[in-house]
Amino acid sequence: MSAVNSPRALVAIVGPTATGKTGLAVALVAEFSAEIISADSRQVYRGLDIGTAKPTAHERAQAPHHVLDVVPADNASFSVAVWRGHAEQALENLTARGKQPWLVGGTGLYVQSLVDGLTFPDVPPQPKLRAELERTLQAEGIDALAARLQHLDSVAAAQIDLRNPRRLIRALEVCLVSGKPFSAQRTRHPPPYPVLQIGLRTDRELLYQRIDERVDEMIAGGFVAEVECLLDQGVTTDLPSMQSAGYRQLAAYLQGCGTLTEAVQQTKYATHQLAKRQETWFRKQKGIQWIEIGAGTVESARERIEEFYGECERRH
Repeated sequence: MSAVNSPRALVAIVGPTATGKTGLAVALVAEFSAEIISADSRQVYRGLDIGTAKPTAHERAQAPHHVLDVVPADNASFSVAVWRGHAEQALENLTARGKQPWLVGGTGLYVQSLVDGLTFPDVPPQPKLRAELERTLQAEGIDALAARLQHLDSVAAAQIDLRNPRRLIRALEVCLVSGKPFSAQRTRHPPPYPVLQIGLRTDRELLYQRIDERVDEMIAGGFVAEVECLLDQGVTTDLPSMQSAGYRQLAAYLQGCGTLTEAVQQTKYATHQLAKRQETWFRKQKGIQWIEIGAGTVESARERIEEFYGECERRH
């Protein structure tokens, strides 16, 4: 089936890590004259390849990807707003070339920012305040920051991931600098084009098994050497890129804390926790059409995409 001829229609393939989002997209994009916009908050960093399951050179040859490798690993200021700017530019470029945009990834806020048209508070980073909040985090733990946000903005505390230090510190930063609730400064302006969201899921036990197998494959594929290279380049463990599951655990091992076996097990556990948070996030989002991963995943996705594009053409 040829791609829809309307000005723009967006397909999003979302879900927890290790559910096969990239593989599904790569298998289908050529049929629909589509290209992929990555919605992964760690694949934006150059040098983070193995541990982020970044699409391989072969996969990129089969399916062009955008918004990968856009900043160096030592970048400390990349944000959802910056990502959205890159994603919107990619959308414009694809539309101009007659290609259909497919948004693929598991970073829920990135996906939501585009498909729901989120606007973000106009509060620039405050290094001194962030350093103060980081000190509180280290001294009193994340629960202390969560309680402070609950006091300042209970709505935001109910909406964001309170186990994510970066999201928590940013919400507090906006509240304290602007004097207004963070939640009141995030509004939605849905895009003027149709969106299909396909979510991939499976039961928790199988998902954890897939994660564990993939971590073992990453280790065999040179993950430790990748982290060592980043450390040798001066990428410090307090940077956002190194907070990614696997990178901080292997960095600790390379710096003399624990054994490789322990670091690998910690990586698996951290990735389990990531997948659980992603499941919770996407489960709360409306409009996602869920597909159980398995033998019929590709065909099921193909049918839904064909139906979506067909409806777009009829409307157009």
